[in-house]
Amino acid sequence: MRERIIEVTLYWLKMIVLAGVLVFLIRGFVFIPMKVEGNSMAKTLRQNDQIVYEKFSQIKRFDVIIFKLSDGNTYIKRVIGMPGEHIQYVDDELLVNGKRVEEDFLGQAKIKRSSNQYTTNFDTAEILSQKEIPKDSYFVLGDNRRLSKDSRSFGEIPSSQIIGKARMVYYPLHDFGLIR
Repeated sequence: MRERIIEVTLYWLKMIVLAGVLVFLIRGFVFIPMKVEGNSMAKTLRQNDQIVYEKFSQIKRFDVIIFKLSDGNTYIKRVIGMPGEHIQYVDDELLVNGKRVEEDFLGQAKIKRSSNQYTTNFDTAEILSQKEIPKDSYFVLGDNRRLSKDSRSFGEIPSSQIIGKARMVYYPLHDFGLIR
């Protein structure tokens, strides 16, 4: 009987240690938690939202990414321009290589109000001093365009500075869901 108790205890001890290691690996390398600071991604993300991000999937247009600039600051922004593209905003319309692209994620925020634009006119040729976004770099904007410090002020983001892709808000519970 005593041997059976020791055997069961050792089994459960091994399972607890294994579960702890799995949680550590998943939390540290697969889905990493992070707290949002600032309002540059509002309505998508708000101040103090708790999110998880991952480091393993390929970056596509309109993904929300986390990156760290050489000044040490960490940012969360949306990818608007991909390597080799020319980006323009003209009268609140996104143009990629001269073709109009819809930004459905902005929803009602982008309703035109006479002369009050949501996204001011710009051209990556002027901001980056070259027409196309460099290889292995991305052009990012915050969803709250009027308050966002983004590629319009600090330029393109090299892929080497990208930490990961934001995937889900897990707290507060009323904001729980996937990031789109």
